[in-house]
Amino acid sequence: MRAFFYYILCWSVIALLVPGGRWWVLAVAVLTTAPLVAFYARRGWRRYPTAAFRLFVVRPVLYVQLALPLVSIAGIVGLGLGAIFGSSMAGGRIAATIMLGVLLVLFAFGYVGSKLLVVRDVRVTVPHLPSEFDGLTIAQISDLHVGPQTSQAFLRHVTRTVAGLGADIIAITGDLIDDRAEDVSAYADGLGTLRAPLGVYVIPGNHDIYAGWDQVERSLRSRLNATVLVNSAAILSRGSARVALAGTGDPAGRRMGNAAPDIGRTLQGIDPDTTVIALAHNPALWPALAERGVALTLSGHTHWGQFAIPRLGWSLASPFQTRAMGVHRAGDSMLYIHPGTGYWGLPFRLGAQPEVTRITLQRGPEASIAMAPARATSCGATPPRQRPATHQEPSPA
Repeated sequence: MRAFFYYILCWSVIALLVPGGRWWVLAVAVLTTAPLVAFYARRGWRRYPTAAFRLFVVRPVLYVQLALPLVSIAGIVGLGLGAIFGSSMAGGRIAATIMLGVLLVLFAFGYVGSKLLVVRDVRVTVPHLPSEFDGLTIAQISDLHVGPQTSQAFLRHVTRTVAGLGADIIAITGDLIDDRAEDVSAYADGLGTLRAPLGVYVIPGNHDIYAGWDQVERSLRSRLNATVLVNSAAILSRGSARVALAGTGDPAGRRMGNAAPDIGRTLQGIDPDTTVIALAHNPALWPALAERGVALTLSGHTHWGQFAIPRLGWSLASPFQTRAMGVHRAGDSMLYIHPGTGYWGLPFRLGAQPEVTRITLQRGPEASIAMAPARATSCGATPPRQRPATHQEPSPA
């Protein structure tokens, strides 16, 4: 009922402000609300949505839902301010038009930003890292949210960029797909050729679980040349030296599926003296991993809100996440939160470009983690390697 009154209020304000366009406003309201009502009533799309359906139905619905309250509020404020000067309607129309113009510009820049793939170097100093693994590199991608709307050309660009880094390990830290198990086919078509000397490793994210983890996991294991880690670990060897790569489940698995996180099981059987690198989609799992002595955790999930001001350490996710972006350290345990390689919902990214991250491990007396500024890629080449910034204030744990 609250949603009903919300829509009536918002669309009534817009209809009031559009001269002679009330039937047009009604038509737009119906076309952009009916698919949303159908989605919630049916608890999803009954049939697998095509790319055209995502592009020409779902995406306009989402753009309108985002703009609707902001334009309406601007119109109401404008009506009030206009009344002070004896021209209420003109004030409302001007304010609503300005807000709509600002949103259109933001949407345009955000769309372009969602296509501008960047590479970032992160250097991690790990005490007691075996000398055989000094210089180990990990290419991390995360939160691709592959679905019918995903550009295969963009996925091929991601694949070429990852391959160009020549990393020892490729880590994919969850949310490979968007919301349907069928999306695994599109993912495999775009990124199924990824290879690395010490392996490609995949963990589940919340969207992989929402899509039906049992079926998703079967498809990933059959379609990808990758190791799926769910509360389990792989032991990597170089000579007699060992490093453990552990992958957790996701908190979404506590409500559905069988991929709930179990830190004890994840680290079970790993020698206490072994350096452990953990893949955990949700950074909320990091404190528990840090308590168990995990040296480095690679996460994603937050997308850095898809709108961020990195110099201020702020993103749209910051009000909702204790740790929303960047690097963090607690004692000898470190965390990197990946901003995501794809996007969720709308193709929108500002200040949090789609990223491929190269993590380099080095042996040293004191734990530290530093990330370099991101740099753009081109479709045909990967930029040269760049040393990360030498100074990084650790975030409070």
